[in-house]
Amino acid sequence: MSTDRGRILYCHCAYAKVVPTETKSAVLNGLSEAGIEFDAVPDLCEMAARGDARLRELASGSPLTIAACYPRAVRWLFAAAGADLAEKNVRVWNMRVEPAQAIVDGVLGAAADSAPGDGSEGHP
Repeated sequence: MSTDRGRILYCHCAYAKVVPTETKSAVLNGLSEAGIEFDAVPDLCEMAARGDARLRELASGSPLTIAACYPRAVRWLFAAAGADLAEKNVRVWNMRVEPAQAIVDGVLGAAADSAPGDGSEGHP
């Protein structure tokens, strides 16, 4: 799903088990409770391994805000599926290291911005 300001993608990291369960749940609940449209996928790694066409579709829209894993890993996964992400129109929030509330606030802030993303990738 998308907003007039771009798409939001949430990855549940279902198979890798590298993101704390509490963080995943809090981010998913925060996005759901905000009443915004977003795409939720079970696992970007699995989608990339299958070369899922949905990754190319997501990459073709802009801007794109992603709540997932390390930004470089997310970019590599999209590239492995033949879906290169535009540098300046993508923001990746890292659920492995960021607090859930910071991610929700960041994603919601990005969704509220009317200008395209600046290529930043969340907080370190």
